[in-house]
Amino acid sequence: MDIIKKYFTKLTDDQIKKFEQLGPLYQEWNEQINVISRKDMDHFYERHVLHSLAIAKIIRFNPGTTILDVGTGGGFPGIPLAILFPECKFHLVDSIGKKIKVVEAVTEALELKNVRCSHIRAEELKDKYDFIISRAVTKMPVFISWVRKRLNKQHKNALPNGILYLKGGDLTEEMSTIQTFHESHVISDYYDEEFFETKKVVYVQLH
Repeated sequence: MDIIKKYFTKLTDDQIKKFEQLGPLYQEWNEQINVISRKDMDHFYERHVLHSLAIAKIIRFNPGTTILDVGTGGGFPGIPLAILFPECKFHLVDSIGKKIKVVEAVTEALELKNVRCSHIRAEELKDKYDFIISRAVTKMPVFISWVRKRLNKQHKNALPNGILYLKGGDLTEEMSTIQTFHESHVISDYYDEEFFETKKVVYVQLH
């Protein structure tokens, strides 16, 4: 938990409490439904919570912003960001029911009123959102084809509405076919830990 406080120094008491609860909650649920690898559970706050919060180093979501987390898995990056931005609305979706079961249980235990969860494929969604977030569920061109029509046209943040995607490795080839504005932010610019050396937050504007 100290690693979160190291990079996010202005957390409220309530936020600190919720972040502290995350570790034990996921430990408990992971023993029943495996949503995080055993190896990663040993580095839970670094590889899941802090990694998710890298998006907050790129943008501070304004109150009222709506955010869709596609392929949320066990609730990342959505749940850590929902704790950090309590005045924003998050919709966490995954096509695998047992994963959404864990997300719902964690959301309920933390009393996160700004989160809703759905067992649904991204392509089946009808609502629109200001931002779409995800953690490397597929290659970017495929991801764009799933969510292209899910973005609101009106902007309410410093960054125009778009996709914020957590991904690692060399993205040159993958991003070469993307016609709209995009940029990659290297996470090691914000965090010192070795784990983040090859990790990026990729921003894609679709309009």
